Amino acid sequence: MNLRQLSVTLLGVALLAVTTLASAAPKYVFFFLGDGMSATQIQATEAYLTTINGGDATVAEDLLRPENRLNMSKMPVLGMQTTYDAYALMTDSASSATAFASGIKTKSGTIGMDADLTTNYKSIAELAHEKGMKVGVLSSVSLNHATPAAYYANVPSRNDYYGIAGMLADSGYEFFGGGGLHRADTALWDYLAGQGYTVLNDRDSILALKNQPLDKVVAINPELDSSSAMPYAIDKPQGNLSLAEMTEVAIANLYGGDRRDPGFFIMVEGGKIDWAGHANDAVAVIGDVLDFDAAVGVALNFQAQHPAQTLVVVTGDHETGGMTIGHATTAYKAYYEKLLNQEHSYEYFGQNAWADHKATYAAGYDWENPNNLASNADMVGLLESEFGLVWDALNNYQKEKLEDAYDKSMSGENDNTTAENNLLYGGYEPIVVTITHILNENASIGWTSYAHTGVPVPLFAKGPGAVAFAGFYDNTDIAKRLGKVMRLGNLPVAK
Repeated sequence: MNLRQLSVTLLGVALLAVTTLASAAPKYVFFFLGDGMSATQIQATEAYLTTINGGDATVAEDLLRPENRLNMSKMPVLGMQTTYDAYALMTDSASSATAFASGIKTKSGTIGMDADLTTNYKSIAELAHEKGMKVGVLSSVSLNHATPAAYYANVPSRNDYYGIAGMLADSGYEFFGGGGLHRADTALWDYLAGQGYTVLNDRDSILALKNQPLDKVVAINPELDSSSAMPYAIDKPQGNLSLAEMTEVAIANLYGGDRRDPGFFIMVEGGKIDWAGHANDAVAVIGDVLDFDAAVGVALNFQAQHPAQTLVVVTGDHETGGMTIGHATTAYKAYYEKLLNQEHSYEYFGQNAWADHKATYAAGYDWENPNNLASNADMVGLLESEFGLVWDALNNYQKEKLEDAYDKSMSGENDNTTAENNLLYGGYEPIVVTITHILNENASIGWTSYAHTGVPVPLFAKGPGAVAFAGFYDNTDIAKRLGKVMRLGNLPVAK
């Protein structure tokens, strides 16, 4: 392409952007946020999807087949956003969500306030609600967790779960759904009811909202984990709704379907992508990316029915775990078929099969025995039945790491220094995280951290105004551009 052709192309893009911003504002807006999801999580999931569909994750022709691509990566507009917050290259979910929701930089742990904790800011959801649009907030983690909270709360600390839940009740938003309310008590549930909210927590009554919508509802899955979050998608209880099903319910509950319909803004968070990344469990990450992307598919189906009125935006807030495609032990090869043997998430395994095993064998355990794991047929069997790891097929270094982790988990002692154990296990159950590390390495997936990393994150968009999200920009620009597209004025807006 010569200079003249490039100039014409850039002019065309600019004119398209101006035309888009000058057209009617979208009536229905979806904002999907994959917590902890960056390009690596997306690529790993597509490689996994290729494998379970019978293809080869090392063959480009297979990877490019439409059925092996995620809904989000087939959307027509692509952008890229930086993720750092006011004082850290590696943001946390509170400051990143505040950037998305209100268009400002703040410090980690803070929601809806500036870094000096002196000014509260309105979120894009609040502005949409003030305009008359209905609002839905969905998450696979607790509804008063950092990311969903940024769309209705203003607090100095994300750990103020009780105060945040009270602000949820005060928001007046029409729909909340997914996880529960962390650290809620009877008084809080009573306050929700007093503010006009109906709380539903069984599958049938939640699905009934599709035909009998309610004005103000909190739809909570019947089975939650200890943090009031939905279980990982790989462990989904039969009676629970997936994130996709909850998105269908939210749409049906908020969609008016006539001229008087004020439209809606729906924020959907795939929160446990992040949690699985913290624990370095690639299969749990992939399972929740697939669950999240299925919810994106629901929105895109709605967009196909209302193409001139519906905008869908999908992104992540940061990357988690330093997940990478490739590992020192596999070079340019990949073996994603090895991941297919993992039956459950690290959490489910730790709370069930591993807990039972430890209870059976912990009494009288001698950590100085050099072959505790190798000599325990039941544990060797669990490695194979739960993760597809065959003891005799492992190399000596892998066996050594598993022996050390087994000793640490069984007795709290091993041959490593405290610094070594902190680096190897990051506060997670030593044997469980070591198992997922070895399985992931065998498949050609690596990890560098148990925390967030600072890499830029892709964004995908489709619908009226989507072109505004093309290019490379900061995470605060997303709220600002969305505000312009939705005709909500210039963000940030102080309260």
